Amino acid sequence: MNTTKDAIFERVMDRDPDQREFHQAVREVFETVRPVLDRNPAYRREAILERIVEPERVIVFRVPWADDQGQVQVNRGFRVEMNSALGPYKGGLRFHPSVNLDIMKFLAFEQVFKNALTTLAMGGGKGGADFNPKGRSDREVMRFCQAFMAELYRHIGPNTDIPAGDIGVGAREIGYLFGMYKKLANEFTGVLTGKSLAWGGSLIRPEATGYGAVYFAAEMLATRNDSIEGKTCLVSGSGNVAQYTAEKILDLNGRVVTLSDSSGYIYDEEGIDRDKLAFVKELKNIRRVRISEYAERYSQAVYREAEPDRLSNPLWDHPADCAFPCATENEINGSDAAHLIHNGVFLVCEGANMPSTPEAVDLFLDKALLYAPGKAANAGGVAVSGLEMAQNSMRLNWPREEVDHRLKLIMKSIHQTCLAAAAEYNTPGNYVAGANIAGFVKVVNAMLDQGLV
Repeated sequence: MNTTKDAIFERVMDRDPDQREFHQAVREVFETVRPVLDRNPAYRREAILERIVEPERVIVFRVPWADDQGQVQVNRGFRVEMNSALGPYKGGLRFHPSVNLDIMKFLAFEQVFKNALTTLAMGGGKGGADFNPKGRSDREVMRFCQAFMAELYRHIGPNTDIPAGDIGVGAREIGYLFGMYKKLANEFTGVLTGKSLAWGGSLIRPEATGYGAVYFAAEMLATRNDSIEGKTCLVSGSGNVAQYTAEKILDLNGRVVTLSDSSGYIYDEEGIDRDKLAFVKELKNIRRVRISEYAERYSQAVYREAEPDRLSNPLWDHPADCAFPCATENEINGSDAAHLIHNGVFLVCEGANMPSTPEAVDLFLDKALLYAPGKAANAGGVAVSGLEMAQNSMRLNWPREEVDHRLKLIMKSIHQTCLAAAAEYNTPGNYVAGANIAGFVKVVNAMLDQGLV
C-alpha cells in the first residue's frame, strides 16, 4: 500500500513538476491517511487517491481591462473546481501577484477537506487572479472585477460554485463582482459570500476566520484545563484574519504583541489593545497603507522591515505562549519553528492556509505542541460562508448572537472530530492526522456512493 501511495505521488509530481505548493499539500494528506487506506481496501480498488488529486474542472482565462490612464492591462484569471462530492464548489477568490495555477490547486485541495470538516454541504474550489489591488483606484479595481466576472459568471451559480473573498478580495471587490454577476445573469442570488449586510451578507462573516481560529485554540487549551486568558500571542498579518484573531484574543483576555504586512512587522511589548487595534483597522481597511505607521503613532513599538533573503522571520523570535500565523502559506519554516519553541510557545493555531512548512510541522509534532493545521483551525470563515448561503436561501438574516453561536458550535465540532479521528487511527492528540483523516474519509465515501464520475 505504501508503495502504491508513493507511486501515485510520483505521478502527481511528474504531471505537474513545478507545482510545489500543491505537492506539499498532497504529500501531507497522503502521509497521514495511510492507515485509512490500509483499513479500507475499496479505496485502493476504486483509485480514490488518483481521483482526489485531480480537479474536476480547471478554468484559466485572460482578464483585459483599462487603467485610469487608458492603458490596457492583461491579467490571468483562475477557478479550480476541485471536488463536488459533498456539495457545490465553495472557496475564495484571491487577487495577488503570486497567484498561479499551483497556488490555486493547493488552496482548492485544502479547501475540499476543510469544507468537509465544517459539517456543511460544500465541495471545494478556489480561484483568483494575478492582479494586485494595492495602489489601484476604486475605479480601476471596479473595472478589473467587472472584466474578471465577465468570464467567471459562466462557471458559477448558487447551486454550482459559490466563491467568496480571500487575500486582496474584501467587501469592495465582492461588491463589484456581485454587481457584474447580477447584470450578466439577470438575477439576484447568493452566488457570492462575504456580501455587505444590506444586500445579502451575514453578520460575523468578516470576523469568522479569525474568531474561529481563536475558538479552536481555546478548545485545544481546554484539553489541558487552560485558556487564552493571560497568554501572550504572536499574530502575523494585518488583514481581515489577523485583525479579528487579535480582536477575539482580546475578548478572551489574551495579549497580542505582533502584527505584520508584506513590508515588515511591528512588535509592541506593551500589547496591542483595542484602541491600537482600531488604528490598525484604519490603516489597513480605510487608508490602505503600511503597518510601519503603527510604530510612528506608538513610539514604544518597534518596526522591523521585511528581509526577503533572511533564512528566518524575526517576528517568530519573541517570547510568547501562543502563535497565530495569519498571513500566507509557508511563512513559518524550520528555523522559525525552533525559535517559537525556544521562546516558550506551546500552541500554534493556523489562521492562514498552510503557513507552516513540512519541517516546521514535523518539529511542532515532535515537541508535542498544541498544533492546529489551517484546514481545521481556519475553517470558521467558510463555515459562516455556508451559513450565509443558508440565510440567502431563506431570504432572511440571523442576528449576530445566533451566527456567532453557530460558529462556536462548528469549531467545537471540528475540534472533537479531529481528536476522535486521530484517536481512532492511533495518533491521539495529533490534529494534523485527525483533520486529514476525518475530511478524507467523509469526501471519499461520498465519492464512492456517487459512482465513477
